[in-house]
Amino acid sequence: MKKQMARTLTEYPVWDRMVRWFHWVNVLSVIALIAIGVAILNSKALGVSTDGKILLKTWHVYIGYVFVINLAVRLFWTFIGNRFSRWAAILPVGKKYKQQRQIYLESINEGKPVGFAGHNPLARLMVTLLFILLTTQAVTGLVLGGTDVYMPPFGESFKAWVAESPQTEALVEPYSKDGVNEAAYQQMRDFRSPFKEIHEIVFWLLSLAIILHILGVVYSELRERNGLVSAMFTGKKVFKDTPVDWDED
Repeated sequence: MKKQMARTLTEYPVWDRMVRWFHWVNVLSVIALIAIGVAILNSKALGVSTDGKILLKTWHVYIGYVFVINLAVRLFWTFIGNRFSRWAAILPVGKKYKQQRQIYLESINEGKPVGFAGHNPLARLMVTLLFILLTTQAVTGLVLGGTDVYMPPFGESFKAWVAESPQTEALVEPYSKDGVNEAAYQQMRDFRSPFKEIHEIVFWLLSLAIILHILGVVYSELRERNGLVSAMFTGKKVFKDTPVDWDED
């Protein structure tokens, strides 16, 4: 239920606990992954040893597990969470979305942007893009974790691929040629190549999208003053007028 505040402002419950937890776990894990990823990309310039690079990649994968599990839970939550958590309130498609987008753009042109309890129509574009980029990183990252440091869920399969024989599979270690069939190893690296390229490209795209997302949040917070940032802690936004997407039914 919405709660009346100081006559003019009304408080609306929007983000449930699961969405708020996802957001902040995602923020922390992505920051850590970007930091380690930059170190890996610049390992030669930084003078990182082979053992150091293995350690960086191992921790990158461990943090990646947190990132992937958190993202998987959030994607599942789009089917069972509250109405602002679901795909219908996220994906920028449908007749209702087009109507809301038109209302929002017209209100911006008039200098009086209307409020949305959930994501506004432009934010829905960004959130959809972020989900695509995050999912791409999750999938490619799991593959690279298997090819580079032989970690789950695909590491054992890649070990079996490159091993000289089943008997030498236990000898296969990251950045070591012990027990490795050179031809099979090269085939595995060729298979790895497009995943690595996509992972690196999306890394830069995601970094840019995050910057744009932050700028959009700051702009909306200053322009609309609906408690956009605090809502990710409390779950509640405040409005003077009823949000366009608020439905009492």
